[in-house]
Amino acid sequence: MGEGGHAVATYLDVAATTRVERRVADVVLHWMTVEFGNAGSRTHEYGARAKKAVHEAREFIAGTVKAKSDELIFTSGATESNNIALLGLAAHGEETGRRHIVTSAIEHKAVLEPLEHLEGRGFEVDYLEPGPRGRVSAEAVMERVRPDTLLVSLMHVNNETGIIQPVAELAERLRKTSTFLHVDAAQGYGKVPEDLRAPIDLISISGHKVGAPKGVGALVIRRRGWDRNPLRPIMFGGGQERKLRPGTLPVPLIMGFAEAAKVAVAEHDRWLRESRRVREKLLSALGKTRFHLNGDQAHAVPHIINLSFQDVDAERLIVRLKDQVAVATGSACTSASYTASHVLTAMKLPDEVVTNGLRLSWHPGQVMDLDVDRLAETIAAMQSGMA
Repeated sequence: MGEGGHAVATYLDVAATTRVERRVADVVLHWMTVEFGNAGSRTHEYGARAKKAVHEAREFIAGTVKAKSDELIFTSGATESNNIALLGLAAHGEETGRRHIVTSAIEHKAVLEPLEHLEGRGFEVDYLEPGPRGRVSAEAVMERVRPDTLLVSLMHVNNETGIIQPVAELAERLRKTSTFLHVDAAQGYGKVPEDLRAPIDLISISGHKVGAPKGVGALVIRRRGWDRNPLRPIMFGGGQERKLRPGTLPVPLIMGFAEAAKVAVAEHDRWLRESRRVREKLLSALGKTRFHLNGDQAHAVPHIINLSFQDVDAERLIVRLKDQVAVATGSACTSASYTASHVLTAMKLPDEVVTNGLRLSWHPGQVMDLDVDRLAETIAAMQSGMA
């Protein structure tokens, strides 16, 4: 129930953002109102406590992906992390004559647009298409890698389809070359943890996808042996975060991020089990409708599905369902434009599937009031022309 006792739609859009849990919010509030020191202040105890807390948070979050604490910097989120990773390697590529980049056509705009910028600077970018399965093969990537390939950038989990990409396999294969691997793990961090423990050079993480507040994230910058990654800063002014990300550290947000990460680790097994249960219940109920499930479900996270319902316009369906469920057609960053999904388009799916793709994503503990039978009946009625 919402404010005033009014019923609200069940939230099925956690791929866009998640609710901050009370225990995380309490940690954030504490570091805003009690321990409010600046981690850069060196002359008093308030600053010292903030600095110590940030160090512990950094250590924990880095440990979740099997990295060292000095291999992680805090950012405002995955978009900024992506920009630092991609644009920060450009100078090294230009100096070494390695101006070739391999990526996929299904990346988030936070990767595609920085790469477009690099193309304007003379870089050559190969955009691999995944086919109807929605998954780029590691072999297809490796076939494009050349002696002058600076970087491969491949997302961990697609934000529209929930399909897991083979980033762990790629990490092992690229480690034998001079080509760096960047992984946008906004959707995969905390969900498929074992993949991110592979020797990936650069990992972008977003806090608000795992129950942390909006406005905080991280970039993991792994060393190769004793060699540091040759990233250069794209912002200047203060020298914080290894001189790669200047600005006062948002201690409350960082502490909330760390708390959310601790919750994700501690409750992962239950989250996985219950997410699968919701998925099975939902798909079973939707069996009375006509739909196409988009992407290779053998390589899908349990809490995201992308469907195209036959004979029903997706935008009209969203409006019809707004009192029951909160859902989206795709990325929250581009959904306002009502353009066809670039992800489903790159998968070469039929036009009627591409234009009607609908994403449902959930946190199992927050969908207890979901009436799957009512949802299915509403959709089936629309398909039969009765609603």
